[in-house]
Amino acid sequence: MPRQIKLKDHLSVDQLEQRYRQAEAPITRSHFHILWLLAQGKTAQAVAEVTGYSPYWIGQIARRYNAGGPDALGDQRQHNPGGQWLLSEEQKHQLDQALQQPPEDGGLWTGPKVAAWIATRLEKPVHPQRGWDYLRLLEYTPQLPRPRHHKADAEAQETFKKNSF
Repeated sequence: MPRQIKLKDHLSVDQLEQRYRQAEAPITRSHFHILWLLAQGKTAQAVAEVTGYSPYWIGQIARRYNAGGPDALGDQRQHNPGGQWLLSEEQKHQLDQALQQPPEDGGLWTGPKVAAWIATRLEKPVHPQRGWDYLRLLEYTPQLPRPRHHKADAEAQETFKKNSF
């Protein structure tokens, strides 16, 4: 016989139902729906069949509710600070200074060039995407004109521009 998950008495069954029906955020609504069903004595497997959540995740939601009450439910991703940047503030300042000069091989700074610069400072490989991330973080934008099609007719484009205004 499947085990029932016990919930702490933070809210009554009627209060859980009321919170479920009044919740506007979809994730919060789903969490209160799960708890309402569990509070009625349904097993995690039965709740999973109704809600589409896995029995494991239903147990995680119940644990979160038991530990922190109703305030622990809902979308908690906003509390995730994300990963740390590769460079310290001082290193970011050094990169900003380096970006004001042309790169060693000439041309313009690109994501891979910035990633190579970072890799030399950190003495470990850095993915080219991180270079682009740092260019955007430091508010640098691509400084190349948009490419033109090789068959474009410059005279026809100028005529169009003159006649369109």
